[in-house]
Amino acid sequence: MQERPVIHTAIPKRRWQIGDFSATLLGDVDSGDARRYRWVLALVPMGDREPSLYVTAEETPPADRAAGRYHLRVISDSVTDVMDTADRWADLDTFAEQALDLARQVLGLGTQEPFRLI
Repeated sequence: MQERPVIHTAIPKRRWQIGDFSATLLGDVDSGDARRYRWVLALVPMGDREPSLYVTAEETPPADRAAGRYHLRVISDSVTDVMDTADRWADLDTFAEQALDLARQVLGLGTQEPFRLI
């Protein structure tokens, strides 16, 4: 995964179980790459140690902020795309709902509902 977030430190804000995946939403992210993350949702398959999918809310470059302050990006081995750009991705609940929905679509989890752990 070429564009995987390089996370030095972060604070887990919420956790879920979705099918055979553990999902952790991170905030206060200190990254070692060029992006500034507001939120990172990392999905780890059961039995693995590394995430196979990320959904991020990352600051848009200042020149591109007319469309919104944050990119909503999906990052996996097969896809790395900006799905939307808007100010609303700064809100934890709004981001979490959309990120979990995108994760279910990308991972082919259908209608499996996330079970919130924390």
